[in-house]
Amino acid sequence: MPNTSGSFEHVTTAAGLDRLVRRLADEAHVAFDTEFVSEHTYRSQLCLLQVAAPGTLAVVDTLAVRELDPFWELCLDPERTVVVHAGREEMGFILHAVGQPPPRLFDVQVAAGLVDHEYPAGYGALVRRLLSVQTNKGETRTDWRKRPLSQAQLDYALDDVRHLEAMWQRLEERLERLGRRAWMDEEMATWQEDVAESFTRKRWRRISGLNGLSRRELAVARELWHWRDAVAEERDMPPKRVLRDDLLVELCKRKSADPTGIAAIRGMQRSDLRHIMKGLCAAVDRGLALPDEECPGGERFQAPPAQLAVIGQFLVTAINGLCRQVSIAPALVGTAGDMRELLSWKLGYHDGDRPPLLATGWRAEVVGDLVDDLLAGRAGLRIADVTASDPLVIERFAGAVSSPPILPPPRDDAGRRRPRRGRRRGPPRPDDAPFDRRPSDAPPEDRAAAAAEAARQRAEQERARREQAACEEAEFGFGPPG
Repeated sequence: MPNTSGSFEHVTTAAGLDRLVRRLADEAHVAFDTEFVSEHTYRSQLCLLQVAAPGTLAVVDTLAVRELDPFWELCLDPERTVVVHAGREEMGFILHAVGQPPPRLFDVQVAAGLVDHEYPAGYGALVRRLLSVQTNKGETRTDWRKRPLSQAQLDYALDDVRHLEAMWQRLEERLERLGRRAWMDEEMATWQEDVAESFTRKRWRRISGLNGLSRRELAVARELWHWRDAVAEERDMPPKRVLRDDLLVELCKRKSADPTGIAAIRGMQRSDLRHIMKGLCAAVDRGLALPDEECPGGERFQAPPAQLAVIGQFLVTAINGLCRQVSIAPALVGTAGDMRELLSWKLGYHDGDRPPLLATGWRAEVVGDLVDDLLAGRAGLRIADVTASDPLVIERFAGAVSSPPILPPPRDDAGRRRPRRGRRRGPPRPDDAPFDRRPSDAPPEDRAAAAAEAARQRAEQERARREQAACEEAEFGFGPPG
């Protein structure tokens, strides 16, 4: 019989788990969370499973109840919504056990990013913001493998699941109100695909320190990664405990499979070296023997010019401002790297097998038009209020404008143009305009003259800008590849 303590059920037997699953089978939604330890094993070691549903709050001791497939299979019902927070590891447990993800998974962390400003938001922060409730913080560093569990540990674990249902309902309402429910479905499908891929595909390029390695050295790195991963899985230990990333990269640079030389590398003086040396040397040999055309890193595309980094950073600033205006977390939309990839794609440098992240789905709806308008000069970014928490605003320009308008050069009290300080090459820039852009109190005839002068200045600036752009294109080769 399951033990009960207070208002929750403590499941410690297979029979208790079966009874819990039978009760949950009638529910249209179920929320769950896990406590695990990942520092000592190849895969995260599941220690607790916490479950919440209408009228049910339970914690399953997964060190006592090893067979959890009945619960995982419950999550696969296409009619049942499964609610999690930051559920990457939870997805991993399900995939490893039953081989497929829940068809109706709802991650409150992802949903919060689609309706708010912060992503990724921690569980406690979300509970406080959405429900105005404080959560238990007392067991963040606990070792969940130890038994027996104290009441404080159980209360902390249950806190991580007891508020999921309420947050899910609150976020569902916001998604519907903002017309973003379809975005959530799309994002969860993409998110689950990415998480599943991360658990199944060998991602050797995540090794720290690969930048600057030659193609041959990358070939050695790939072979060493696969060897290290196989050894780690066989021994049930973290891969970096088999061979640290920095030592792996050092072996790549040396390009030698000589056991004596490898053993002499600082950090390789280990008692278990003789047990792994043969496989390690064989992995280096495979990388060195690979034909040149099969070495990684030889993708055929024209590298984008250095200016793309500057333009990409400008676009990131503009997109961040747009996201804050429409209550979407910028970090969920994409990164600076995603923006550079989009820019490369738009200018013809991208040679990937699929469009960039920012060119697809709901992200393209959010950023697509603005990026196009900024690149074409139909929109600009300016400082509206230097004292505001969000001082930048996006301005759209009517008509076929290719650059933001500027005001006439500043004048002194006598109406004379003030001389510029220092020398400057090229045309005047918009930041030469005064900060105060309020309408003038001058007479109508003076304002008309100022408007005419401003029009002349804009035309002159546009001509100079075009000339300078042509010079830069000739000098730097900026523009779509020929």
